[in-house]
Amino acid sequence: MKKIVSIYKPYLLNILIVIALVYIQVTATLALPDYMARIVNEGIVIKNSDIILTTGAEMLLITLIGAIATIIAGLLSSKIATGVAKDLRAKLFSKVESYSLVEFDKFSTSSLITRSTNDIQQIQQVTFMTLRMVVSAPLMGIGAVINAYQNAPSMSWLILMAVILISGMIGIIFAIALPKFKILQKLIDKLNLVTRENLTGLRVIRAFTNEKYEQKKFSKVNDELMQVNLFVNRISVVMQPVMMLIFNLTSIAIIWVGAGLINLGELNIGNMMAFMQYAMQVISSFLMLTIIFILIPRASVSVQRVEEVLKSEPEIKDPRNPRPFPNDSKGKIEFKNVSFSYPKSDIPIIKNVSFIVEPGQTTAIIGSTGSGKSTLINLIPRFYDPTNGEVLVDGINIKEVLQSDLRDKIGYVPQKGILFSGTVKSNIKYGVPNADDRTIEEAAKTAQALDFINKFEHGFDNDIAQGGANVSGGQKQRLSIARAIAKNPEIYIFDDSFSALDFKTDSKLRQALAQATKEATVIIVTQRIGTILNADKIIVMDEGKIVGSGRHQELLSSCKVYREIAESQLSEKELERSK
Repeated sequence: MKKIVSIYKPYLLNILIVIALVYIQVTATLALPDYMARIVNEGIVIKNSDIILTTGAEMLLITLIGAIATIIAGLLSSKIATGVAKDLRAKLFSKVESYSLVEFDKFSTSSLITRSTNDIQQIQQVTFMTLRMVVSAPLMGIGAVINAYQNAPSMSWLILMAVILISGMIGIIFAIALPKFKILQKLIDKLNLVTRENLTGLRVIRAFTNEKYEQKKFSKVNDELMQVNLFVNRISVVMQPVMMLIFNLTSIAIIWVGAGLINLGELNIGNMMAFMQYAMQVISSFLMLTIIFILIPRASVSVQRVEEVLKSEPEIKDPRNPRPFPNDSKGKIEFKNVSFSYPKSDIPIIKNVSFIVEPGQTTAIIGSTGSGKSTLINLIPRFYDPTNGEVLVDGINIKEVLQSDLRDKIGYVPQKGILFSGTVKSNIKYGVPNADDRTIEEAAKTAQALDFINKFEHGFDNDIAQGGANVSGGQKQRLSIARAIAKNPEIYIFDDSFSALDFKTDSKLRQALAQATKEATVIIVTQRIGTILNADKIIVMDEGKIVGSGRHQELLSSCKVYREIAESQLSEKELERSK
């Protein structure tokens, strides 16, 4: 709770102002029944028009003051609630941005989306309702009870009975609703997950004509959510008529008992009417509290879920006393006896791997699917940390430097080309916001993207849809490569980044890259032999281990795994030519 409570600190002054305004509103509301009693007892009964007019004018003034206080309190409460929600979303987003891939594996994407939207919406709603109702309801209830007792002490037991009935109902509702709200938020997570899967995999679903299956899966989750929502709403629906029943029964009881006391001369008509008004204010106060008690269980679940994200510290952190890279750093990479296992897995993906990548060289990593190639290079930018061993860049353990300093040295191109909504230009200059047009154009030219960019209606200013939906897979990869080149880093990491390119474009791109990256450290992960024939060093991986290292010609004769890969991709003539 500490993380979320701290969000409210900047709004403390506004909260105090709201409480003061609510106090004014409650005071004005509590004063009106006594004025009404005075009009009846001293004005209507004895037919004194001066009392009626004077007291009526005072009631109008008090009502006006109360109305103004209510409006201002409502505006401030709304401002506080929306401000808290905005700050909470920003803090949550910032926290998620600091997460390593370990935390993303712990919290699903759909759950993080729900926590950033629906859960914070619940907190915003309960914040507003708390400021408006939780502050006013106790003041109203306590003040009304005191004033009711002063007007008719002999009828106070009627209010006590009503309060006991209402309190019992609130307790029952709270006990039933809390477990259901926890289920409700989890079902919203699940619904988001199913929806996201459907939208992301729409092409696959249609290709396999599985629309009906996906509809059934969605309907199942949707129906579960509907049933829980219905249950919660039924509780709310039942509460309203029960409260009204207690309200009306209390009114009847007050009139019945009050009429008898008036007949005996022990009570004035005005006092009985004031008592009835105060009794209604007490019941209204408990009605407001009941609404809050329905919102609080769901909000408490949301608070726990948001707090869980805010409290979760990333496993990969910057060191307390970071070391700087040397001024003459070139991007030399060294793996020393590195092993890695994914969280909650006992099986190591990488097993005791050691190698060096020199600046000015191109090092290729090749192996079958599941051999650990991509996992290995994910250790360089610290997407994960090794379970054992060290990864060094320019002789410094990457755990000893700031993550930002490390990643500034790296141009990373993922296997799946990721583009952001914006323009071609904004995507290429994503890593270097201040890049000039010449740099952007040169990067696009090197990445063999200039031809298709020039064919766009607006060229570099052409819009890119969310996720790059309006460009092909090969175009995505070339734009992703251009983004890395524009950064001009010391280290280039290409994670199977040429898989969507045809052989002609691949060949041109590799030739252009060789010139653009001749002084940099280049690591290429691939399954294509043709992409790495001229690499300075080829590392062959199999089941998380290095089973071969050398140039193409050496590995053909010395590494069985490499030769099998080569034979599966190259013809005999190509094999002979490449020796």
